[in-house]
Amino acid sequence: MKTTSKFALIGAATLLGGCASPVPVGGAFTDITLPVQATSAQGGSKVGTSQCTSILSLLATGDCSIEAAKANGGITEVTSVDWKANNILGIIGNYTTTVRGN
Repeated sequence: MKTTSKFALIGAATLLGGCASPVPVGGAFTDITLPVQATSAQGGSKVGTSQCTSILSLLATGDCSIEAAKANGGITEVTSVDWKANNILGIIGNYTTTVRGN
């Protein structure tokens, strides 16, 4: 009886304890867009994106940098940066950085 109670307590603590994370992550599925940065610059008529992919959390490829997104959009002055994550069961993950500016 004591062993069962210990396992039940450990199980409850594991399920209810959660993990602290600065980014919301779903264990089975994640599809979020988060702000990264905003500046005092006005406007933002241009948009550039950069992407990268993760497979099985073992392989990752691509360039998700702000610099790559700026280059892809022909942007010299950044007004805002957003980050989008889409991940299914940790099997395949697609990540996009979106830069807006002039």
